[in-house]
Amino acid sequence: MSFQATPQFEAEVDELISHYPVKRAASLMVLHAIQEKFGWISREAVLWTAKKLELQPINIQEILTFYPMLRQEPMGKYQIKVCRTLSCALGGAYELREHLCQKLGLDAHAHGAQTTPDGKFTVEFVECLASCGTAPVMMCNDGFYEGVSHAKADEICAKCK
Repeated sequence: MSFQATPQFEAEVDELISHYPVKRAASLMVLHAIQEKFGWISREAVLWTAKKLELQPINIQEILTFYPMLRQEPMGKYQIKVCRTLSCALGGAYELREHLCQKLGLDAHAHGAQTTPDGKFTVEFVECLASCGTAPVMMCNDGFYEGVSHAKADEICAKCK
């Protein structure tokens, strides 16, 4: 899927930029808008953003690689985020991620986000989801789940149609 800004999207971005004293200040918000519309930020989108904001592509790439919530690859329809910070790690987060990966046919030992071949699920570790007392915790898209057992994780995945 290649990036193509429609006139409507370009107008939305122009409106967004107009709220900032200098174009560069809108960089992060423009990237968020692209990701919200397209699901991820491609190389073409980086080049388009740089041109739109009158910057060099490296200026946009720096932002893209700094913020972990910005995606440089397509993600699954269902994004499963497993907290890996200390409380969750002690509560079984590593075993939970391994279980999810095995269930979905992904490499449990690979680093970074992994997406199933059908594009349905992406599984990744994330930093603190702010519920240390109910470990392990995970999110599936906007849904937040506490005390996730392997059985509960299976139920969550089964509900994803």
